[in-house]
Amino acid sequence: MSINTSILSSIRISGTGLSAQRTRMNVISKNIANAETTRTPEGGPYKRLMVVLSDKNDTEKNICKNCAESENETGKLTEIKLKEDNPNHLAVDEIEKDKKRELDGVKVVDIVADNTTPFRTVYDPSHPDADKDGYVTYPNVNIIQEMVDMISATRAYEANVTIMKNSKQMFMKALDIVKV
Repeated sequence: MSINTSILSSIRISGTGLSAQRTRMNVISKNIANAETTRTPEGGPYKRLMVVLSDKNDTEKNICKNCAESENETGKLTEIKLKEDNPNHLAVDEIEKDKKRELDGVKVVDIVADNTTPFRTVYDPSHPDADKDGYVTYPNVNIIQEMVDMISATRAYEANVTIMKNSKQMFMKALDIVKV
């Protein structure tokens, strides 16, 4: 791989990181804005959203349900093992080749609702959305957690900007060397 390709590749990878972190920040902002929304068009309170990121080269290599060998009483996976005879999974030599491939950055796979965190309930019988017992169900958005996530996304965004700036400087220095 030449210097040009390496530098341009690092800029491209940083660009995908910038895009992914911008999406994270937008979703976090939406969560904060709806932290007190008790009624949505779907019915019920707003559900916190989360961004799922993945390697841009990642294809359908996810573990399928046929390979899950151990589930607890709630049906959640506690241990995952791949069955060697499953044709949907990569052989060991393919995994080794996969480790050596050129990286292409990160992508937003999905934006999913947080169904694991419980809603908050507050006693307020005067609220229009109070139930018959006077309790109002509020979203499962924790402002402190959202702010921590926002700081994390901001730092990741800043890191990608720094990488882009440094790559640009290296590219410019390489051009200066070629001119001499």
